[in-house]
Amino acid sequence: MQVRSDGKRSGIRSLAAMTVAAAALAIGFGGQAQAAKTLVYCSEGSPENFNPQLNTTGTSFDAARPVYDRLVDFVPGTTETRPGLAESWSVSADGLTYEFKLRRGVKFHTGKTFTPTRDFNADDVLFSFNRMWKKDHPYHGVSGGAYDYFGDMGMADMLASIDKVDDYTVRFVLTKPNAPFIANLAMDFATILSAEYADALLKAGTPEKLDQEPIGTGAFSFVQYQKDAIIRFKANDAYWAGKPKLDSLIFAITPDASTRWAKLKAGECHIAPYPNPQDLETMKATPGVTLMQQPGLNVGYLAFNTEKPPFDRKEVRQALSMAIDKAAIIKAVYGAAGQPAVNPIPPTIWSYNKSIADYPYDPAKAKELLAAAGVTGEIETDIWAMPVQRPYNPDAKKIAELIQADLAQVGFKAKIVTYEWGEYRKRCQNGEHQMCQLGWTGDNGDPDNFLYTLLGCDAARPGGGNLAKWCNKDFDALVRKAQAVSDIAERTKLYEQAQAVFHEDAPWFVIAHSVVSEPVSDKVVNYKISPLGSHEFKEVDMK
Repeated sequence: MQVRSDGKRSGIRSLAAMTVAAAALAIGFGGQAQAAKTLVYCSEGSPENFNPQLNTTGTSFDAARPVYDRLVDFVPGTTETRPGLAESWSVSADGLTYEFKLRRGVKFHTGKTFTPTRDFNADDVLFSFNRMWKKDHPYHGVSGGAYDYFGDMGMADMLASIDKVDDYTVRFVLTKPNAPFIANLAMDFATILSAEYADALLKAGTPEKLDQEPIGTGAFSFVQYQKDAIIRFKANDAYWAGKPKLDSLIFAITPDASTRWAKLKAGECHIAPYPNPQDLETMKATPGVTLMQQPGLNVGYLAFNTEKPPFDRKEVRQALSMAIDKAAIIKAVYGAAGQPAVNPIPPTIWSYNKSIADYPYDPAKAKELLAAAGVTGEIETDIWAMPVQRPYNPDAKKIAELIQADLAQVGFKAKIVTYEWGEYRKRCQNGEHQMCQLGWTGDNGDPDNFLYTLLGCDAARPGGGNLAKWCNKDFDALVRKAQAVSDIAERTKLYEQAQAVFHEDAPWFVIAHSVVSEPVSDKVVNYKISPLGSHEFKEVDMK
């Protein structure tokens, strides 16, 4: 297979300009009118850092994405891949060797303390991947060294070698064929960092700045970050794909959905993600606002910690799946934007198993199953509730309260627990919970990104994204086999079988898939909702 592109997207700028005094006043620019085109995005939270290799949350990915590029890119608004920093690639007949031809003349940003002396080349690719892969790499342990995506996807075992053929050719050799490999390289964890910047920071004794003061090749360069308040970016005039149409980009950090909506109506921001479902009809009728909507590639779920009794028994997990009134949750929390989930992948993705029937809501049957399993009396447990809103979970606290009430009817006394978002995710990944709410929006349009990344045995390790800590050998073998074949029909059969195993073992109570809604100012041009849950601005313009 050979993929090629001229790699040059239009960088022609409109002569129109926009004043954003309202936004400037709202976020502390002293009311100075901005003659340039500035888009203000009301983001929902502060990032953990600015290195996507270290993160798994959309909040942190969104904050870093303007700064960086990857070898492979997604066409905005789709799951279709296209060349990024690699202008072309070839794959060997056995599916083991991938050779990437790198784009020439790509410039890294200049920062406050760093000025690059060379263009992007193969050394940057090797540095970026070897940092995650090689435990003896000088940057491997920097910033905690938790490369969750790299680990959960089994990349360490998948890679046989990464070699620099020449300054503009890099060869990846795999230990076994991996059908989603190219799509995986378009994901945020595969971001390319500057090896020269890393060397300079290491010599200065401040390697951690690589992850907090980002230098990349992306459409925007990093200017300023104030925690819980603002992130500022400016257009990269030397961007290889052409200067962005926006002159600057501002993330106004606004955790509350109602406040985001109020700011959008007041003209203080232009895009307000993760709206309250009850506000959607009002948004549709508001002049100057376009409510963009599309079915989400997502799932919201409650993970049972299968390493902790009594959740280590599938009969108990099956019983609790019958004890919770899913229809009531959909009605109370999601409304018309929610669809009851049956499988761990959404029906919008290929290989969805339509033949599986959901567990019925049947508290009486649940009690019978628990009694048969010897689980009697009052069981004390917990339900963890996410502190942030997502399309797959608009109100985790309310969902937790509904589940709490349902489980009380079958003898489970559950305490609701929550933490700050980064701490919440870390503790759930370490398995501190008994029941933990989370969800997922697909990163690349492939079922592997749900089934293997979230439920494979590699991800069941401490710190891994398999929050159920569920390692089912039959399931794992099926999804691993599906990775190794390229035929879609064969992969579909394997994934359908894997979903049946999942359903029988019930490591999650799957809750819902949702329609993704984003209210956008009608001043914004060419913004697209991503099926992958990302927020992209490099091709966006303003009227």
